[in-house]
Amino acid sequence: MLANLHTHTNYTDGADSVEAMADAAYAAGFAVFGFSEHSHTPMIDGFPGLTPDLYPSYREDVLRAKDKYAGRMEVFLGLEQDILTGAAPDGLDYAIGSVHSFETTGGIFVVDDSRERLIHGVQSYFGGDIYKCIHAYYEAESRVIAVTEADIVGHFDLVMKYNEGGAIFDEGDPRYLDAAFTALDELLKTDAIFEINTGAMSRGYRTFPYPSPAIMRRIRERGGRITLSSDCHSTDTVAFWLEDAAKYAAGFGFDCWWTLGAGGLTAVRL
Repeated sequence: MLANLHTHTNYTDGADSVEAMADAAYAAGFAVFGFSEHSHTPMIDGFPGLTPDLYPSYREDVLRAKDKYAGRMEVFLGLEQDILTGAAPDGLDYAIGSVHSFETTGGIFVVDDSRERLIHGVQSYFGGDIYKCIHAYYEAESRVIAVTEADIVGHFDLVMKYNEGGAIFDEGDPRYLDAAFTALDELLKTDAIFEINTGAMSRGYRTFPYPSPAIMRRIRERGGRITLSSDCHSTDTVAFWLEDAAKYAAGFGFDCWWTLGAGGLTAVRL
């Protein structure tokens, strides 16, 4: 079964329209396809997200796609709600809670703009101490569901985006793992679903998905739930690595993953 709840369009940083993304998903054989445009985050320099004046049009386009594919593919209206935005608005089918940036002393630290901006931020806000930055990131991550009231945790360990091959820090360092596991355990109390997110892979930043193996093992050990997500930004990536993501999950002992259906969240056997 193909399903994805993490989709972006040309309303923000995606390449294609709602209609084009829905058409591509249907052509690829999806049973479930959700739109989760970035919430309005004007405080993030250079990235305002879905501005209020565009939200009605975005909603109408998604509902039009829902009608178009009724009975053939379930289409859902959502938002990727950033922690800086606050709680998701009413009227959505679901929301993904994400930390793309977080407040720190002296300003807002941007996690995923570029490797150069990340390193500059570590120097500017954390005196060059990457593990102090990581601790602050995961402290924000630990609150993302409480703040956004979302259903799904988006790319939990996004702070690894530019760390392929340990380029910036050691992902096995206790200072990293302790911060990650503390946040993870707090989020597990909410019963939110963690996405296996392949978006950084499709855009050439990473060779394996979020979450990392160490975090996947802990989610499984603690009884957490997962979903499969391509975090697609263009029509050619709607199904990127999703079949392999299912195998990735099975390798850690997961026997099902979760998605939306007509009756709400539902489990799908792996």
